[in-house]
Amino acid sequence: MLTAVQVLAQNNFGDTRTGGLAGPMGLFLILVLGAATVLLIRNMNARLRRLPDRFPGQEPTAPGTEPMDRSVGDPTGGIVTEDSSTDAPNGHQQHREG
Repeated sequence: MLTAVQVLAQNNFGDTRTGGLAGPMGLFLILVLGAATVLLIRNMNARLRRLPDRFPGQEPTAPGTEPMDRSVGDPTGGIVTEDSSTDAPNGHQQHREG
C-alpha cells in the first residue's frame, strides 16, 4: 500500500535526463541577444555623436517665445490645381443618409 509521502515523491514528469540541451541553448540565446543589444546601443550612440548641434535653417529662439512649427504649412507648396471632373463625390459633396 502506498503512503501519502510515496505518492507525492513519485516522478510524474517523465525522464528528466533526456533533452539536456535546453539549458545550454537558452544560455547561448541569452548571450547572443545581450551581445546584439550592446552592439546596437554602441552603434546608435556613435550615430548620435555624429549629428550636428544645430541643423541648417534652425534658428535659436529667444527665451519665453515658442518656436514656430515649420512642418505645418501648405502641403502643395502654393500650387493651385483645378478640381478633377469625376463622378466621385468630393468632401463637401458627401452627405450621410440617415
